[in-house]
Amino acid sequence: MLVDERIWTLFKRNCQHTLTYWSVFFSFGLCIAFLGPTILDLRCQTQSTLQEITWVFFSQQFCLLIGSTIGGAFKKTLFCALSALFLSSLIISVIFAIIPLCHNVLLLAIAMAVAGLAMGIIDTIANIQLVKIYQKDSAVFLQALHFFIGFGALVSPLIADPFLSETNCVVGNATENITEIMHHLRNTLSGSTAHNVSQYDLPTEGEVTTSVSYAFWIMALINLPVPIAVFVLMYREQLIPCCASSSPRLLDRDELALETQGGAEPEPEVKDSDAGGHGDLFSCCRNDNLRGLPPSFFGIHILGGMVLFMTDGIVGAYAGFVYTYAVAPPMSLPHKTAGYLASIFWAAITAGRLVSIPLSYRFQPVRLLMINLAGVIVTVLLLLILYTSSVFLFVGTCLLGLFLSSIFPCMLAYTEDILDYQGCATTVLVTSAGMGEMVLQVLVGSVIHSQGSYSFLLCGMIIGCIGFTLFFGLLLFHRMHRNYLTGTSKKTAMVEEPVVEFAKQ
Repeated sequence: MLVDERIWTLFKRNCQHTLTYWSVFFSFGLCIAFLGPTILDLRCQTQSTLQEITWVFFSQQFCLLIGSTIGGAFKKTLFCALSALFLSSLIISVIFAIIPLCHNVLLLAIAMAVAGLAMGIIDTIANIQLVKIYQKDSAVFLQALHFFIGFGALVSPLIADPFLSETNCVVGNATENITEIMHHLRNTLSGSTAHNVSQYDLPTEGEVTTSVSYAFWIMALINLPVPIAVFVLMYREQLIPCCASSSPRLLDRDELALETQGGAEPEPEVKDSDAGGHGDLFSCCRNDNLRGLPPSFFGIHILGGMVLFMTDGIVGAYAGFVYTYAVAPPMSLPHKTAGYLASIFWAAITAGRLVSIPLSYRFQPVRLLMINLAGVIVTVLLLLILYTSSVFLFVGTCLLGLFLSSIFPCMLAYTEDILDYQGCATTVLVTSAGMGEMVLQVLVGSVIHSQGSYSFLLCGMIIGCIGFTLFFGLLLFHRMHRNYLTGTSKKTAMVEEPVVEFAKQ
């Protein structure tokens, strides 16, 4: 079989839970990818500059970070976790529906902030729940989980593409815009006087010509089945107060009978402090179990988070600004053609995560991480060298998506395995990834605005090299932590051996 029978049995046992968590990540992907290709249309809608619209990215990512940080607080019970997922996925549909009504950049930023908060909660809860269900077998299911991010992010630009404007709107002070056009007219008329002045549309303040609103309404409808799926799971688990039943489900009776026949004792209730540290970031920092642990334990958390800070920052910045980069000189691609870049990028991420599912079963996560991080640097370097080639821009976008696709789930499985599921790796990594997307999107957007489009790829190269360097630091801390665990186990064996001999006497 392509998948181990034990893994398949685990999946069948937790099928509905797993599929539901995968579906909410489709919502996450749908919401994270639409800003990139629609950024110029939203700039027209809100009559803002590129630098101003960049803060919409910041508001989304900042609240995504807050949602990721507090999301672990909802994992205490299944009811809390599923309720949070239901509300978050429903909020995303509502936000899609009201974005066309936001004709001010501040209103758009507020709407995206609320969506970011919902996305952060989804990100943390879905990752934590899958890790809790599958433990050491979670790598395969995490790869599939993040495949659905890519799938949602692939669908989003494809929906938006038919509604994108073919030309840039004129944004800014109306008098200044008219002056620029009149200057252009004087230059034109100096060569010929047979031009019709009426062919030049003089902009008026507040004028918006975009049909991208239909794309957002379509995405709102496509996302609606996700909160419905979460609600169905809550109903099946009898977590809805008005539909709760005192008698257990038939499956529960069967499982109870099997446990009774096997003589198995009921598992003790797991307290919040014993749940492997998979809570919110603040409870992780207050965890009494972290006292007395070696520096390598904390170094693994910090460096693993910093690697994802860089790589997820590249994902966010590239998806957000590759369209802007492509329509600017020296590429100067047509708007419709450039709109396909975001779709190709997310299609490559989706395909990469799909391919990574069997690869993660056959190869250790550390090997996949090494290959992917090296591939990111090589790809961005080639994009820098061949910066005038529109063909390689599409090829490089595809390769970059493939290499970036599985870094997050591989890093999550790698660090959790190192720490034996006892640390706060899931919460720290999710928070760090969200922080990277927030900070680096704003940083790269500001650099593009001030230094020009070529700096877009240069920023990606610098960020990729920093991430690769941090990964080598993580490998060093892994070795230190392994040596610490080996030494601790030897000391424990030396202490226990005299006790066993005394008991025999």
